[in-house]
Amino acid sequence: MRANFVSTLDGSAVGGDGRSGSINTEADGRIFHLQRELADCVLVGAGTARTEGYRRGKRPIVVVSNSGNLPQSLAEGEGHVILATCASSGRSEDDGVWIEGDDAVDLHALVARLQQSGMPRVLAEGGPHLFHSLLDAGLVDEFALTLSPRIVGGDHVRVVDGDPLGGDGGLRTEIAHLLEEDGSILGLWRVLPNP
Repeated sequence: MRANFVSTLDGSAVGGDGRSGSINTEADGRIFHLQRELADCVLVGAGTARTEGYRRGKRPIVVVSNSGNLPQSLAEGEGHVILATCASSGRSEDDGVWIEGDDAVDLHALVARLQQSGMPRVLAEGGPHLFHSLLDAGLVDEFALTLSPRIVGGDHVRVVDGDPLGGDGGLRTEIAHLLEEDGSILGLWRVLPNP
C-alpha cells in the first residue's frame, strides 16, 4: 500500500478552503495521476471523498465509512465504487458494499479482501484519520508526500491526524526518491517496521 499526500511547508494538509486541491502544484498533479495509473484501486475515507468532491474514474474507488454513507459525488457515473463499512452501519453486503468488521471497518480484513479480489496495489489518498489508522495497523508500505511551496498558517489538519504513532520516536522511514520541480519537493519514503 502506498499513501499519497500533499502538504504546505508549514505542515498543513489543506489550503484556506479546507481542501488539499487548493495547495496542489502542477508537478504534484502529474505525480497524483501517475500514482493512480499504477494502482489497482484508490482507498479513501468518506469525509475526504465528500470534501474533495471525488468522482468515479478508471480505477475502482474504495470508500471507508463506518456509518455506511457514500458521498453523493460517488453515487452515480462511470467506474466502480466499493463502500467498505461495518455491520453496525446497518448496510447489507452486495457487489458495491463490503462489510468488514462489527463496529468499525477492519482495515486488515479490507486490505486482504482487496488483494484476494485482484487489487493488491492500493493507493491510499486520505484523509488524515484514515491514514493514521492505516499506519497504526502497519498496513502502509510507502508514503509519497509532496511539499507544496506554500505557507497557509491557521490551525489546519496535518496529513496524519490522531494519537502519536510508534512510541516516543514515531514511525521510522527511509527515503526512496526525492525530486524537486518549480519549488515542489516530491518524495517517496518506505515505512519501516517498528523494532
